[in-house]
Amino acid sequence: MISRIKRESWYAITAIWTRRCRLIHTLPTPPSTTSLSCAEDQEGAKVWLRAFEDAKTVPKNLVELTFSRSSGPGGQNVNKVETKVSARCRVDAPWIPMWARESLVRTPYYVKTSHSLLVSSSASRSQARNIDDSLGKMHAVVIGAAKNFITSEPSAEQRQRVANLEKAHDSRRRLEKDKRSAVKKMRSNKGWRE
Repeated sequence: MISRIKRESWYAITAIWTRRCRLIHTLPTPPSTTSLSCAEDQEGAKVWLRAFEDAKTVPKNLVELTFSRSSGPGGQNVNKVETKVSARCRVDAPWIPMWARESLVRTPYYVKTSHSLLVSSSASRSQARNIDDSLGKMHAVVIGAAKNFITSEPSAEQRQRVANLEKAHDSRRRLEKDKRSAVKKMRSNKGWRE
């Protein structure tokens, strides 16, 4: 009886642990819209972006990692250990939003032959740090491409500030025009008679 209880509790603990791991190693699913033309799509994209930013990095299981020897200084460590990391992910992966794919194709990280993003890192002598760095770079590239299409309405104080700046600009422009007009009037009206 005791072994059966232990076994059942062990299965329960492993099931909970597996669910938690899945939650940790997944990213939010982006809205399935190709353009952000209406306000509902914009709001859905903003919610996705906040959740994606909270993830901080792309999980290892969503990208293909390759390792190679890095170049540069480092002595024998550079010649022996494969510390350079290249992270590759297809542009049409389900965790990449459709509206950002067009922008991702124009980034320098895009590889046309495999229709994928390729981000590499050899900043550190440690392979683990380079993995984290390349996954962080991939995360930043996707965020940058997704943010390009998300617009937000200005707040009331931003609108007021813009209105005040426009008013100040118009008054400065008017003063400069009046000064220029006065200079031209003085030049033309010196009292000379023909």
